[in-house]
Amino acid sequence: MKKLVFASVLFMSVFFAHAQQVSINVNIGTPPNWGPQGNDDSRYYYLPDIDVYYDVNQSVFIYESNGKWARDKKLPANYRQYDLYSGYKVVLNDYKGDTPYKYHAKHRASYPKGYQGKPQKNRGEKPKGNNGNQNGNSKGNNKGKENNNSKQQSSNKDHDHSNGKHH
Repeated sequence: MKKLVFASVLFMSVFFAHAQQVSINVNIGTPPNWGPQGNDDSRYYYLPDIDVYYDVNQSVFIYESNGKWARDKKLPANYRQYDLYSGYKVVLNDYKGDTPYKYHAKHRASYPKGYQGKPQKNRGEKPKGNNGNQNGNSKGNNKGKENNNSKQQSSNKDHDHSNGKHH
C-alpha cells in the first residue's frame, strides 16, 4: 500500500511540474517585426521618443493617459504616425513584473527623447507603403492595406522613412 501511495505522489508531482512548464511557455508572446533583433525573450520595450512601453506578452502599448496608465493594442492617437521601425527601442531585461512604469521616472531620465544606444536591427522588414504601425503590432498583417496618410508621412522630416534605420 505504501508503494502505491508513493508511486501516486511521484506521478502527480511529475505531471503537475510538466503542466506548469507548458503554461509558462504558452504565455510568452511573439515579438513584433519592428522589435529589436536578438531579444526574443524580453517582455518589455521602452520607446523613449514617445514615452511609451510595449508589452510583448500581451501585444499592447502601455502609456499614461489622464494621469492613469492605459493598455491598448494601438498607439495613443497623437502617436499613430510614429514609425515603430525607425524609432529606438530600449529593451527592459531587468524587470519581470506587470507594471514596468513603476520605474518610469528612472526610464525617462536614463533614456530621454531622442536616445540612441547601440545600433539595432529590427526582427523583420518594414512593410512597403506603411509607416510602420497601422494597428500597432505590424506582424505582417498589413499587407495589401492602403496607407491613407502617405502625404503626411512624406512631409514629416522628423523621421527617416527611407529604410527604417537611424544613422
